[in-house]
Amino acid sequence: MVHSRRHSGTVIDALSRYDRVLEVGIGRRTDVAAAVAKRGVSVTATDIYDRAVPDGVAFVRDDIVDPDPELYADIDAVYALNLPPELHRPALEAARAANADFLFTTLGGDQPAIPVERRTVETGTLYAARAPDR
Repeated sequence: MVHSRRHSGTVIDALSRYDRVLEVGIGRRTDVAAAVAKRGVSVTATDIYDRAVPDGVAFVRDDIVDPDPELYADIDAVYALNLPPELHRPALEAARAANADFLFTTLGGDQPAIPVERRTVETGTLYAARAPDR
């Protein structure tokens, strides 16, 4: 487990370093996906319910506890915002299967349920689990 306390701007800055990202459980919070897409990143959003997403963001229904591996195949990073601890491991496993990085934020005082690198960002802490060969 690697711990780091370096400041890396915003979640959007961190995600903008990738070519293709997938957001797990977008819900009604579409601002990060929209901002990342505006920076030229290919963004796919998922949720267990049909959701409206901004222009430039693709949407696919998917359940992270039983993910469609094809959906993740060409992704560079999987991310989630306010991800509850019980979904940390399933999301990490989906990212690992695709050899993608996994970045996420938690709600309030929730701590990560998986080994992570901590990055201080404008809005708090962004947790990152790197793909094995990155």
